This record gives sequence, structure tokens and C-alpha cells, in this order.
Amino acid sequence: MLVVVGLGNPGKQYEGTRHNVGFDTIDELANKNNISMNKVKYKAVIGEGFIKNKKVMLVKPQTYMNLSGRSVVEIVNFYKLPMDDLIIIYDDIDTEVGKLRIRKKGSAGTHNGMRSIIYEIRSDQFPRVRIGIGKPKYGNLAEFVLGKFSKEERPFIDEAIKRAAESIETLISEGIDIAMNRYNG
Repeated sequence: MLVVVGLGNPGKQYEGTRHNVGFDTIDELANKNNISMNKVKYKAVIGEGFIKNKKVMLVKPQTYMNLSGRSVVEIVNFYKLPMDDLIIIYDDIDTEVGKLRIRKKGSAGTHNGMRSIIYEIRSDQFPRVRIGIGKPKYGNLAEFVLGKFSKEERPFIDEAIKRAAESIETLISEGIDIAMNRYNG
């Protein structure tokens, strides 16, 4: 079974924010593949089903971003999940709005949700899909990532979320190298 985790913050006030593109991508995957996100388990909202004939669990941690690892470590430990079977989707301020970056492994960079996951599971050797949200030109970073996209940015991010979902489907059916070649950039 593959576990696909989208990072975000729970609650209405965070819907549509830059920090929640991981949640939005999970919703897109669930809708496209008729997977009901209707269980609460592992400190997360989860849905189980099939994508490209492969059993998957879609996960939206409910721990708030900075504690995402507390949810992910429960799943990894319960299923004794190999790191190749864990995929994390999250926002990236170091990538321009709407661009995707798929990697096989790597550090958390500046992302606190990823820091939490790497700390809790004691590994950074898992695939990830980063969705570019841009960088604030000035002001507070926390306010920026918890803010909404501008009217001009919204079409780019909506398209990026669709492409991120497609990239996960490609990763599942054709492997990470093909997904990276097709969707990076």
C-alpha cells in the first residue's frame, strides 16, 4: 500500500491558503479516484482506495502543519511502511507559484511540516511533491503562507494542484523517474 500525505492546517479559516495546497491536492486525488475521505485515524482524515490499480491511503493530518510528523509516524510505524511507499505533498516558498518539484528524497529546507515528519520518522528518504507558492516580497512569512492566493495567482495554483495530482498518479503507475521527467519545471 502507498501512503500519500498532503500537508495543511485543519479548519475553515485555512481553506484555500498557500499552506494548504497539500490538502487541496489530496482532495483532487480523492475526487478523481472516487476515494471517500471519511475516516478519522492516526490524527488524520484518511481515505482508502485504489489509484491506477494500486492500493493507496490518502492522508490529511489534523495536527496542524508544524506537528505533521506526529500523524505520519503513527502510520509509518503501524504499517511498517517502507520509505519508498510514503509520498508527501506540500507547499514550497522557494519555488515560483504553480511550479512543481518532485524529488526522491531530501532535507526539509525551511518547511516546518517537513521538519516535523523527518524528525518523527527519522528519515528523509521518501518521495515528495512540492508545489510552488512563491515568496513574500516583504512582510511576515507566517502571514504569507497562511494567506490566500491573489486573483492573478489562483488560476496558476489551481492548475498546479491538478498537475500535482496527475504527477502522483504517474508516480504510482510509471515510477518516480518518469514523474520527475514529466512534471518537474
